Amino acid sequence: MAIGVFDSGIGGLTVFKSIADSFPEADIYYLGDTARVPYGNKSKETIIRYSVECGSYLYHNYNIDALVIACNTASSYAYDVLKKILPIPVVGVVLPGSLSAVKTTKNNKIGVIGTTATVKSGSYVNAIKNLNPQVEVFQKACPLLVPLVEEGWIEGEITEAIVKKYLDDVVDKNIDTLILGCTHYPVLKDVIKKLYPDINVVDSSDAIIDFIRETGINLKENSVRHIFITDESSSFETLKNLLVGDVKTEKIELSDLCSL
Repeated sequence: MAIGVFDSGIGGLTVFKSIADSFPEADIYYLGDTARVPYGNKSKETIIRYSVECGSYLYHNYNIDALVIACNTASSYAYDVLKKILPIPVVGVVLPGSLSAVKTTKNNKIGVIGTTATVKSGSYVNAIKNLNPQVEVFQKACPLLVPLVEEGWIEGEITEAIVKKYLDDVVDKNIDTLILGCTHYPVLKDVIKKLYPDINVVDSSDAIIDFIRETGINLKENSVRHIFITDESSSFETLKNLLVGDVKTEKIELSDLCSL
């Protein structure tokens, strides 16, 4: 059986890596919609349409048995729609990250950083409050962190200064737990831990593993690893080489997605 993973671009490779490391025998097909990235500044309707096209493409072409939405923005807006239209288990990143954070926090103060669209959706606030209404949630949109990762600026003075510029306000709320609400952000996890060593950092790419196990699908296959992109991207190659190495990458036509 196979797992399909999609993201608006390259950040979801952190999720791909986590799944590949946890299930070394699983067949995994990843689709990065690099022609239409980012989703984070699109309307709700557009995000849902793009997400449905990506999920449907993987389902219809690669006979996947479970779909992982490796994009916080898509998970925030399209999770319920994809669960309804696809006859397979669908796993997003919002609920696993929220559950992990609620289990981790000791003072019931949780920070969430993400794209503007993810923060605007309130998906993490809603998920956390549903799990524990007593938790206070402090959100922060951090739009500059994505280009930092894509440029390979994952350490150094400039990166630390930008991270501090965004996170100081959130950490000052006395949070003890921080959710990385964008799949690019785990690449900056070491910097965040260096700057804020007392904060528990929750990475949804790790948190989803138990949710995938709970689908009950057979995760022992032929270790197929295949990555698809909808447009050439040097930043994609940079992050792919950093995270997952020499995995076969193939460009597909955007029209193939839009025709579904």
